[in-house]
This record gives sequence, structure tokens and C-alpha cells, in this order.
Amino acid sequence: MCTSLIYRDASDRPYLGRTLELSMNLPYQVSFMPRQITMTSKVDTQPALNWSNHHAFIAVTMPEVIPQAGSAIDASVLKVVEGVNDAGLTFSVQAYAQAGGPQAALDSDQPALSAADLGAYVLGQYTTVTDVKSALESLPVVLERVPILGGLEMPFHYVVHDTTGASLVIEFDHGVRTLYDNPVGVMTNAPPFSWHLTNLNNYTFLSNVDRSKSQFMDYQAIAPGAGIAKAGLPASDTSVDRFIRAAFYAHYAEKQSDPDKAVQMVAHIMNNFDRPRGITIDPPEVGSGHMHFEGQAVEAVPTEFTSWTSITDLERRYLFLRDSGGMSYVRLDLKNLEDNTEFMSVPMAKLMSPVPDATAVFA
Repeated sequence: MCTSLIYRDASDRPYLGRTLELSMNLPYQVSFMPRQITMTSKVDTQPALNWSNHHAFIAVTMPEVIPQAGSAIDASVLKVVEGVNDAGLTFSVQAYAQAGGPQAALDSDQPALSAADLGAYVLGQYTTVTDVKSALESLPVVLERVPILGGLEMPFHYVVHDTTGASLVIEFDHGVRTLYDNPVGVMTNAPPFSWHLTNLNNYTFLSNVDRSKSQFMDYQAIAPGAGIAKAGLPASDTSVDRFIRAAFYAHYAEKQSDPDKAVQMVAHIMNNFDRPRGITIDPPEVGSGHMHFEGQAVEAVPTEFTSWTSITDLERRYLFLRDSGGMSYVRLDLKNLEDNTEFMSVPMAKLMSPVPDATAVFA
């Protein structure tokens, strides 16, 4: 479930690509949160934490409960899954089943932030990774139980990127929170982020150079075609293997000079993490577990698939989206929205473009 990576172009500008995989479709909303909107996070009996947005942002969001058909959606019930603010700061949520566990006790009069509201808080308040890291060092963030997930403690971890290319991982592991600087800009799922970095040390042999000729005794072996450099890449869709592949693609993909070409390059990279239905299935007796959402039926034999893919141009504040129904992206330009003063939210499905018919060119 979920792969994200930072690609840097020839001018070192960062672009973020991410996929989201689940075994079911969910009612994702694309939401615009304006500056000065009042936001609140309430943890159990602790005093509420209130803030007013310094930054406008646009995000893929999920309602905290599955909405009734035709009902209006309020900003307060939407939780950020992926977004970018008007300073070019991004926030991403990815699955991490090992998050829950004992957490530090709070004083009765101490406001705290629910982890479910972390995305809205970060995007609404901050400009850089350094700002976020400094703020979170002293702010209590609590993993609450989520009714829509059957009472699980928020089973996620989080990554923040800014326009300098800096990256911060916010991870709870069995209740213990750690802030990691992320030197590779890549994130997948379990094990802990620090384990993935250590595992990279096992892949120092990787290179994008094709070694297509070799001598064996008196025989010269010649590869039948290009592409042998990728032979050492792990092939499965486990989070461990995807982390290595994402680091490889982000590092070696050709560095584009034109921002539009850079976005196209990220789209090509993310195609390598797109998962069609049925490619892996999980029969109950031998398969892995899946995240279950209240009110959403799970097929008898679950299959994880890429629900949607996003690309973020941090410098230009563009958010590109495509869902599992097509391969074309739509673009949202935050700079054209950032001065709006009204909250807006639209079902993601409503934004998706139909496949264009080019037959008329030949008529």
C-alpha cells in the first residue's frame, strides 16, 4: 500500500509522486482549504487545539465517516491523505500497521493534536520541513482509535516535503513517535523507516549502466538487448522491494530541464508502481491482511490495486491526479485558487477526464 518518492530535475527542483493502493474504492474528495479558516482538533477529554490557517492548501481527503448519499460535507470531517499548500509544502499519509501502542500520558489541561488532523495542521500552518520538525518536537500528537477502521489506532505514518527538497518522516512505531530526516525522499510502508535506509546498504551494486558484454573463458557473452542494469532490482510489490525500486528510479531517471517534462518523467516513474487488479490476490488462508472500512464490503478474495496516483510540482504548486479508471492526469493549479476565501470540496471521481477521441483527426 502506497509508494512515494521525490524526483529532482536538472535545476534540483523537487517533484513528488505517490500511489495509493487498497482493496476497495473509497469516497475520496479533493478539497480546497482557504487561509484564515478556523480548524479544530479534539483528542478525547483534552482541551481542543484550535488554529487559523496561515496557508491555503489543496488535498485529497477522506471523510471521517462514509457520507450519506447527497449529504453536504463539512471541512471539519475531512482528513488529509495527500496535499500541497501555497508555500509548496506537501503532506502524505501512508499505511503503517505497526503504529499503535502505548503513548505518553498528557496533563489534563494540555491541548493535543489528533494524528487524524496532522495533515490539515501541517499544511495550514507551516512553510518548510524545518518549521514542521521544530513544531512537532513539543506538540503532543495522539493516535486515536478510528471508528471507520474498526477501532484501530491510526495505522499510518507520514512524510513532509518542501521546495528545497528536504523531507521529514513522522512515524509512530508501537506508540513511540520518531522524526526522521529522509535523505532519499522515498517512503513505502513497514518495517520502520530506519530499517529501509539500512536495507539500502545491501544494494550498493545497483547502477543504471548496462554491462552487456562479459568474457567467460574463451567465450564472449553478449546480452541480446539493453536493460540488464535492472536485473538486480527486487521485483515484488512488498514495501521492502518497492522502497529499493523507488530509490533507484528517483535517482537514475534522466534529469529534465523543463518543468513540464519533469512532471512527465515522474508520471513515467510512477507507472512502475501502478498495480492492476488481480496481479496479487490474498486468499484468506494464505494471504495478508487488509485495511477494512466500516460500510465497505470486501470481496471474498481481496486484490490490492492502485486507487489513484498523484504528482506534485512543489515549486509551481500543481497537483496532478488520476484514478484507477484511466491513465490520464488532471491538473489543479493552487496558485489560481489560493486567494479564494471559501472552502470547497469535490468528489475525486467528478474531476477525472474521459478518454479523448482523436478519430476526427483522420476524418
